[in-house]
Amino acid sequence: MKRKLISMGVISATLLGFSGIAQAACTTTTAKDDLTDEQVVELYECIKGELREGYASLGDEWGTAYPEWGVTSTVPGGVGNHGSRFLMTFVNETGFAEYVKFADEGVKMPVGTVIAKESFNVSKKGQVKKGPLFFMEKVAAGEADEFGNWVYSALQSKGKPMKIKQSFCHNCHGNFEGQDALGYPEEDYRVKVAAE
Repeated sequence: MKRKLISMGVISATLLGFSGIAQAACTTTTAKDDLTDEQVVELYECIKGELREGYASLGDEWGTAYPEWGVTSTVPGGVGNHGSRFLMTFVNETGFAEYVKFADEGVKMPVGTVIAKESFNVSKKGQVKKGPLFFMEKVAAGEADEFGNWVYSALQSKGKPMKIKQSFCHNCHGNFEGQDALGYPEEDYRVKVAAE
C-alpha cells in the first residue's frame, strides 16, 4: 500500500512559532546521558517546531498530519534504538485506543494504524540535531506477512522519503511479538488514558 502525497506549500516558521534565534538556543552543556527529564522536554520544545516544519515541507500526507494524532508519552523516549535518538511517538485515530493499553500479550493492532516517531539527538558538543520521522503502518494480511503485516518508512528531516530496509526495522520490532511488534515508550512516561 503506497501513501498518497498531498500538495502543500512550505509551512511558515512564523506560523509555527519558531525562529532562527530559538534554534540557536537548542543547546545544552549537560552530557546527553546525564540529561534530566525536564532538560529533555526543554530541548524537545526548542526543536519541535523545526522538526514539524521540515517533515511537512514536501507535502507528505503523514508528515503533515501526525502532530494531530494521539501522543503516547509525556517525555521523549530515552536513548535506545533508532540510532540512539530521543523519540516522541504519535498514533493515528485508527490505532490510538489499542496502542495506549500498552498490553504485553495478545496485542492485535487494527489495519490502518499508523505510528509516527519524531526523533532528535544531542551531539557531544551539546547541539540538538534533527532526526528522521519514522513510520509503521499496519496493513492487511498478505501485504507484509513476513514483517507481521507492518510496513516501515521514514522521512528525512527536510521531508524527503528515506530508503528503509524492511527487514532491518523488523529485526528489532519483531522481538516484541506478543505486543504486535510495538516497542512502547518507557513505562514511567506512558500517557494515562481513562478506561472506557
